Amino acid sequence: MSEEENKKEPGLWDVAKSVLAAGLGVQSRKNYERDFTAGKPWQYVIVGLVGVGLFITILITVVMTVLSMAGV
Repeated sequence: MSEEENKKEPGLWDVAKSVLAAGLGVQSRKNYERDFTAGKPWQYVIVGLVGVGLFITILITVVMTVLSMAGV
């Protein structure tokens, strides 16, 4: 990775992909280095919290749907 690419600040889509990849444990070394050299921590915290909130909402929705279909 060139020095110029390292200094380029990641956009919202790049941050979201990095958070998802890190959450799944498949973050590439190139993106990892970019995140820690050019990224701002608050971006990753906010995107991570939104992702966790979305995951919990989907999980609750699936459980409630399955329970309602089971007649509970």
